Amino acid sequence: MKRNTRIPSVNARLVDQTAAAIEIMQHYCEVHPGSPAAVRRPRLYIRSGLWVALLGPSVEEGVVGIGSTVEAALRAFDVQYLAGLRPPDEIRPRRPRSSSKKSAASCPNFDA
Repeated sequence: MKRNTRIPSVNARLVDQTAAAIEIMQHYCEVHPGSPAAVRRPRLYIRSGLWVALLGPSVEEGVVGIGSTVEAALRAFDVQYLAGLRPPDEIRPRRPRSSSKKSAASCPNFDA
């Protein structure tokens, strides 16, 4: 006895989730038209309950944003994309060195 086993609910959920992600991404790009996500249009996919926005061949070689929602992944993508364009000094500003100097007597002598 052959049964026609179809799982329409799984396919329907996948289609609904994909359509919703596309709609959310379109809205994000309309609200942030100059953002890297709007200009570069990274691929979106979901892995282990997290959304991934990826531009490039892989997570290791590309620019990636990860978030619990599509919008969070796109925001994270924008941050990572822009961080890659800035010189290192602009990414992490250096703190000014402390002006207090220790006396020579309190510093250990490493030349001994």
